[in-house]
Order: sequence, then C-alpha cells, then structure tokens
Amino acid sequence: MTLNLYNTLSGQVEPFAPEDGKEVRMYVCGLTVYGRGHIGNYRSFVAADLLRRTLQYKGWRVKHVMNITDVDDRIIRLAGEAGQDLRTFTAAHIASFKEDLATLRLEEPHLVPRATEHVPEMVALIQRLLEREHASKAEDGVYFRIASFPGYGRLSRLDVAGIKDGARVDTDKYDKENARDFAVWKSKSDEPEWAQWDAPFGRGRPGWHIECSAMGMKYLGETFDLHCGGEDLIFPHHENEIAQSEGGTGKTFVRHWFHVKHLMIEDAVMSKSKGNFFTVPDVLAEGHRPDAVRYLLTSGHYRKQLNFTWEGLRQAAAALERIHGCVKRLDEVEAEGPPAAAVGAAVAKAKATFDAALDDDLNTPEAWAAVHGLVGEANGLVAEGVMTRAGAAQVREQLQAFDGVFAVLFPAGEETLSPEEQSLYDQRQQARAKREFKLADDLRHRLEALGVVLEDSAKGTRWRRRGSPPATPRAAKPRE
Repeated sequence: MTLNLYNTLSGQVEPFAPEDGKEVRMYVCGLTVYGRGHIGNYRSFVAADLLRRTLQYKGWRVKHVMNITDVDDRIIRLAGEAGQDLRTFTAAHIASFKEDLATLRLEEPHLVPRATEHVPEMVALIQRLLEREHASKAEDGVYFRIASFPGYGRLSRLDVAGIKDGARVDTDKYDKENARDFAVWKSKSDEPEWAQWDAPFGRGRPGWHIECSAMGMKYLGETFDLHCGGEDLIFPHHENEIAQSEGGTGKTFVRHWFHVKHLMIEDAVMSKSKGNFFTVPDVLAEGHRPDAVRYLLTSGHYRKQLNFTWEGLRQAAAALERIHGCVKRLDEVEAEGPPAAAVGAAVAKAKATFDAALDDDLNTPEAWAAVHGLVGEANGLVAEGVMTRAGAAQVREQLQAFDGVFAVLFPAGEETLSPEEQSLYDQRQQARAKREFKLADDLRHRLEALGVVLEDSAKGTRWRRRGSPPATPRAAKPRE
C-alpha cells in the first residue's frame, strides 16, 4: 500500500508509507489554548483528520498524537491579566477545543499530551543540546545555536547565509526576516512563579518550539513517520523542531511533513490577530450545520487556499441533503432480488475514482465527485424501479466505506419534534386523513414558520429542519 503525498521537506509529491509498513506514527500540532479556536484553525485539524482516516481506509494502523500548548508567551500574559494560574486559565479553552473537535466529527487522537505535563522531557532534551554544543546559556535562558546545525532552513527554504552568529530572538513567533538563535528555555524574572520550573540551567520555563519536539519523540520515537500542521507553522515552529530534535539525537526527526493552506475570508487570511474570524459556535448560531462546515472544509484541496463564505456553507448543506436523501431512499427500497448489473458497475466505478483521488495527494474535490456520482446513479436506479434491497445494501455499504473518510455522508442522529411541533404535526395528519386539505395546508405553513419542512409521499410524510436532510417517514413522536 502506498499513498502519493506532498512532502514539504522535499517539495515534491512522493510515495508515503509507514517505516514499518504497518503503523503510521503521526503527530499533529494542536491548539495553543489562550482562546477558542476559529474555523481557520479547524481547516488544518479537519485536513489532518481526513488524512488519518485515509490512512486507516487504506488498511494501516495509525498512532495519532496531538499536543495541547498550554504555556507560551501569550498564555502567561493573558492568564496573569485574568488573575489565574496556567491550569485554571487554560481549562475552559481545552474543554471548548475538545467540544469543537467532536462537533466537527474528528476522530479522537490516541494521545493528547499537555506541554506543562512534559517539562522534564523538555529539560532532558535541552541538556542533550547543551552537551552536543547545539545550545548555549545566556542570562535570560538557553538558546539554540542555528550556526551549529548546517541543515537549518531546509524545510522553509530559508537562506541562512546572512544570519549573524549569536544574534538572538526570545519571542515565540517571528518571521524569516528575524531568523536568529531561538530560545529553548526562558528565565525571566518578571514572569510569575506559577509559570516556572526548576532546571539544571536555571529556573524558568520552556520555549514554544521545544515542547513539540519533546512530546513527539516521547510518544512516537526519535524518528517518526508524519508531522502535520498549518502552513503558518513551517517557520519558525517546525523549522526549529527539526533543528533541536535532530541536534539532540543526531537522527532524522520526521520522514514526511504535511502542511495545510490557510482558510481565507473575503480574500484575507482568517486569524485572531486580524479579528476576521468565526468560531464553530459562531457559525452554528447563524443556523448552519456542523456537517456542512466539515463538508466545506474538505471540499477544496488541502494545498490550495479555501475561501470561507456563508453561501459556500449553504451549498455544502444542499450537497449533503442530496446525499442524505439518497441514503433515505435506499433504506425505503422494498423490491427483492439480486442487485442489478448496473448497481455493481456504478459501485465499482465510484470506488476506483475515489481511491485514485485519495492516492493523488489527497485530492478531496475528485473524491467528492466520486461520491456524488454514485449518489446520482443510485437515485436514477431507484427512480427507474430497478433497485432491489440487495442492490441498495451494496450501494449503502460503499457509501459507508467512503464515510469512513469524510464522516458526513450519514445523518448524525435522528431529530425529534418539540411538543408544539409534534401537536401541529399530529393535527395535520388527522386533517389529511379526514381530507380537510385547507386545514392541512394551514398547519403545514405553521410548521414551516417554525422551521419544519414536510414532504408527503406514497410511503408517508417525512419532515426535516430547514437546511437539513429528510428524516425517515414516520408519524413523528408518539403521544404519551
């Protein structure tokens, strides 16, 4: 099994497979928890989740580690302003992060280490860097000497020729124009005691970059298969991870680097610093569905910029309605007999197209085209009356396999009506049975005003929330 995947380190699409041929050791840079994550953050997380699901779809095991950064410059400043220590300040943000991951149907990582719980591992790595003369002590901490590491800059294509040896930077985030020796340990007398730890080289706290190196190697080994993150992490974060990890071990740190393009809004990068961002609750409060958000975030290729718009979310919801409607129709097929030859042909064609798309550097637009192609053909066969229950089961099984990757092809769960909606629904069903059609129409309009859309068919009445897929034909919730 192989997967052709772009490697940021080589700058090429190349075959990917785990080193042992069986289990992919995968690290994802998680959220820095100084506030709630925004939709731009989740484009990166959803892409990494889709990659994990693709690896599993292909038959590999995956060991997925995603860290939580719960100590850095901003967190310490904001926690101090709030009058809280690190654990108290970050608790609510960690909870909201996990809530958003579940809302967007991301598979839970196998391990979610917190930086503050792995300071001993960071101290040990810094000790190794000092011993190997890749780091040096200063009054305000310990700095990695980039001049000691000839490979520095290869991930981000950085020209280090003009960088002055010994020039330092102690902020966590900076651009290539400010590249210089970076802090792996910070000893600042003006920082609170609750953000400091003891170490052989002085009391202080870790720099941002050393955190992921220590946690990644602790749980995945000194060399692992795959490291994922947004493109904004290529420099300086991932560049520094490589330098300090390989400087400490003398081994290759990561075999394959996977980076996701920014999410745009009105042609600008969505970010907290610009204030042009939406959180998951913001989007849901506007009446949009979480599965439509996930659909939108997977609709574009991960290495191309994706523009976030409300119209795009509405189109995503409409696309999901077509898919969910097909699933419902398949469930309603009652004809017996073997699957028609056309069913097998449609399933085989869709699977071949879907697999080829994923193998082609995770080409999700083409993979979605395969899903919609199968849905269209299945709808046509149902309409022609040639779909049998066995054929429907065959299509459904293939859609379930595709859903192992996309995770939105089936409704999250069956909804129920409120007591008021239930009463109106029951009254309308009684009016229709008595052929009181004007009353039935009036009751339909009242339900629509509440956001409940009815669909009458020979098999019964289906209802759905406006913007949601049809529910299974039923008389709604029985009266008690």
